[in-house]
Amino acid sequence: MGSPPYSVLKQNYITLRIVIFIFLICIINRNNLSSNHPLVTGTVSAHLGSSTIPSLESLNLDGHLSFKDIDYAANDFGNRYHFLPSVVLYPKSVSDISSTIKHVFKMGITTELTVAARGHGHSVEGQAQAHNGVVIDMESLWGPEMQFHTGELPYVDVSGGELWINILHESLQHGLTPKSWTDYLHLTVGGTLSNAGISGQAFRHGPQINNVYQLEVVTGRGEVITCSEKQNADLFYGVLGGLGQFGIITRARIALEPAPRMVKWIKVLYSDFSTFSKDQEHLISLENSFDYIEGFVIINRTGFLNNWRSSFNPKDPVQASQFNSDGRTLFGLEIAKYFNPDETIIMNQKVDSLLSALSCIQSTLFLSEVSYVDFLDRVHVSELKLREKGLWEIPHPWLNLLVPKSRIHEFAEVVFGNILTDTSNGPILIYPVNKSKWNNRTSMVTPEEDVFYLVAFLSSAMPSSEGTDALEYILTLHKRILDFCETAHLGMKQYLPHYCTQEEWRAHFGPQWEVFVRRKSTYDPLAILTPGQRIFQKATTFSR
Repeated sequence: MGSPPYSVLKQNYITLRIVIFIFLICIINRNNLSSNHPLVTGTVSAHLGSSTIPSLESLNLDGHLSFKDIDYAANDFGNRYHFLPSVVLYPKSVSDISSTIKHVFKMGITTELTVAARGHGHSVEGQAQAHNGVVIDMESLWGPEMQFHTGELPYVDVSGGELWINILHESLQHGLTPKSWTDYLHLTVGGTLSNAGISGQAFRHGPQINNVYQLEVVTGRGEVITCSEKQNADLFYGVLGGLGQFGIITRARIALEPAPRMVKWIKVLYSDFSTFSKDQEHLISLENSFDYIEGFVIINRTGFLNNWRSSFNPKDPVQASQFNSDGRTLFGLEIAKYFNPDETIIMNQKVDSLLSALSCIQSTLFLSEVSYVDFLDRVHVSELKLREKGLWEIPHPWLNLLVPKSRIHEFAEVVFGNILTDTSNGPILIYPVNKSKWNNRTSMVTPEEDVFYLVAFLSSAMPSSEGTDALEYILTLHKRILDFCETAHLGMKQYLPHYCTQEEWRAHFGPQWEVFVRRKSTYDPLAILTPGQRIFQKATTFSR
């Protein structure tokens, strides 16, 4: 019997793709989109089918699988969700990851086994956990060492499990540095690129996902695919900001630029939000501005200027000593200018010129000069201090929002004027970025305005507390903030999103939702990958 004609094969292939797409939509419409997990305080575990474990053990791997001492894979920085996997894969090659996912994919709908990539464990909502599934420890991934290209457009090829702090140190050996950062550098490349990677450089260079030339990705089918703007572009843009739904990033080509050696680091306060936001928006609009711009909120606190003195010098010590916050709500501006030692005079002139245009409280102007590395790795210093006090591995119910510029004053008035009464539970960041620096082809969604603000409530909850630093109290405040944003129709988007219903996820992605679902059906049709995001569930319902 002869082979069917090409037209028939093509038609069958198209039909199959349509069936898979409808198949996935059915999952979503049956409320399997998010599992509505309640707050989990203990480690959840259950027994998988007896055929699953031996099946995995049969894999020929360069690394190894571990079924013991895997409790850490049920923990993360958020310290709120604890779902125990059945096994942890310690890959030594990309082939290990590919073989494992391909094996699970071939099991089809007969198993509930899922796979999650875990970087440095800094998720806050259990996103890198896989209940009864396989967690891939990405930091154990071996591969070619960092490969630097120092030509006209310099870049570095790195493992998806590499920490940004290591990339910083290695790139500086070549006089180079990545362009865009997060505030905390002890995170993996794959982790931040699956979200966005935002910090005070984003107004100029965009987030980290805008500074990537190429990716190597293992899809939910187990396929290893190299992708870029010109090669497999749909997967490339889908994975960037894709919350781990379409593939695991195993290698990335990161854009670099010449590295400075020093940083002029400045902090100053405002008593009026309108003035504060106007100055921030002015600074991010300039062609030659500061290199780093972030803002923060201080509510009902006193004596905090004394804390600055350990690292900063007041421009006017007498006036600074006379400043009294009186428990007011204040807004801080944190800015930095990069330079090399031989540029000090020119840099100081430029900084003075930029500062002269600001309407801040002059008596609160504090300055410091530090190395580029010390500036970028500043949060790690705080981490070490908190670890010494046992205050690092506690619940961190963070809430990150992107608020349109046109509604930020209304947001500030309600949230900082009525909902929040203090900021003693952790920093509150607030700063604007330029949407023009964000590529709208990625999976990351932002408000529909040219300028929007990141507002990050980086709270820490004290165990066993029943006061204002209790977990439930903080979560209640966050819910009030979210309810206000929804009721007022602010057009806000969550960064590092966490939703519990189909309607919320659909509203979050808006017009991109259908594209997101199509990419899922193409690259992870059985919903194997990253179940902890709770967007899609493994397609087991079709066997019932």
